[in-house]
Amino acid sequence: MTIDASPDRAPDSAVRAAIAARFERLPLCRWHVTVRLIVGAVTFFEAFDQLLIAYALPELRHEWDLSTSHATLLLTVGSVGMLAGALLSGRLADRIGRVKVIALCVAVSSAANLALAASPSPDVFMALRFVQGLAIGGEVPVAATFIAEITRSHQRGRFVLLYELVFPAGLTVGALVAAWVVPILGWRWMYAIAAVPGLLCVLVRRKVPESPRWLADHGRTDEAAAVMTGIEKDVERITGKPLPPVATAPPAPEPAAPSEAAASGLRGLFTGRYRRRTLVIGVLWFTGYFVNYGITSWLPTIYQNRYDLSLSDALLYSTVTSCAGLLGCLVAALTVDRAGRRRVITGCLGGAAAMLLVLAVLGARTPVEVLVWTSLAAVFFFGSNICLYLYTPELFPTRMRALGSSVGGAMNRLGVILGPIVVGAVHAGGSVPTVFVMLGAVAVVGAVVAALGAEETAGRRLEEVSP
Repeated sequence: MTIDASPDRAPDSAVRAAIAARFERLPLCRWHVTVRLIVGAVTFFEAFDQLLIAYALPELRHEWDLSTSHATLLLTVGSVGMLAGALLSGRLADRIGRVKVIALCVAVSSAANLALAASPSPDVFMALRFVQGLAIGGEVPVAATFIAEITRSHQRGRFVLLYELVFPAGLTVGALVAAWVVPILGWRWMYAIAAVPGLLCVLVRRKVPESPRWLADHGRTDEAAAVMTGIEKDVERITGKPLPPVATAPPAPEPAAPSEAAASGLRGLFTGRYRRRTLVIGVLWFTGYFVNYGITSWLPTIYQNRYDLSLSDALLYSTVTSCAGLLGCLVAALTVDRAGRRRVITGCLGGAAAMLLVLAVLGARTPVEVLVWTSLAAVFFFGSNICLYLYTPELFPTRMRALGSSVGGAMNRLGVILGPIVVGAVHAGGSVPTVFVMLGAVAVVGAVVAALGAEETAGRRLEEVSP
């Protein structure tokens, strides 16, 4: 697979505007659904891979006689890889294209899973988890960027989030499969099964076109026009109707300062209006995933050690929480266009905080009590987190959209790293209610930042939001 970039010319603003207008006239149809399914399948299995460590950890601790600190390190090293992968993939995708990076990441992830299944020691397992993390962290934000770029503004939230449902669905299916496979066949078979979807990289390269918005932004106007024409022909063939005319007068974006218009790369993310957006998005990604993985990574172990549940029961209880989170994602997808991004994210983080603080006040006395209130909290924090995959690409222009999404993804991974570490430290002290007080307080911070700092983007073209 080649990943070298073609020579780029200076972007033509008229061509970029024309590409955006041509996307706006495309009715949602089977073409969109097919592309969403192919890219979604990749994201589904990346999510599947991500959660396996939580379900393999109880067996790994027994097989390799791991201490709590060593177990925490195994949990978090993959997240360190995801953080690095997110940052690297954003710059790479803005340089060589979205589709090439997506295909590369799924191939690397599959190879890492196959090697993990044969790991002879904790040290080898840890190194491979880092490589797997690079691929998972790289694929997810770039895929979200790509899906946003092929979607028109009308009902973009529903379309993108129904795609993004594949990620929590992958987490849920991973939990269900792991709850059955790990107790019967062991953790190695779980990773061997997770290597099979690597074949999807071939399907992505053959069936998914590069983003015309990205091609136009890189001055590759002939390629952008050709890809866009091919998409339009497919849509006309599928719908059996001619496309409506291209709008001649799209809404004018807010004027950009000269420094903003020329901004790109990491420096561009902290220039003009994008500085505030980058900071707000970073806080939202961090707090949402700190809470998410602080809970989900340790729930099986907490159920076993604190409440003396069997391995199968601990995994089953944890799976119920993941399934509840999937419901929250569906509700967010169906309401985000009408209610708006800001309200949904704020309300969901606030709701998660309320559920966790109630659980702490009740004392987390029984496993059923923990199950009920963490599942209710999961409805909210899963709903908030999935919205960030929609919201983040909307806040940055094409020239640095993947990088902006990846910086958000990196803050996500920082939360994923620190959440389990902090929860592990608090849990090691023997205080389960304190765990939920701390997680509830973090969710409150996220809700306040969203309420005060988030901008509304619903119903607006990408070029209108981010010139």
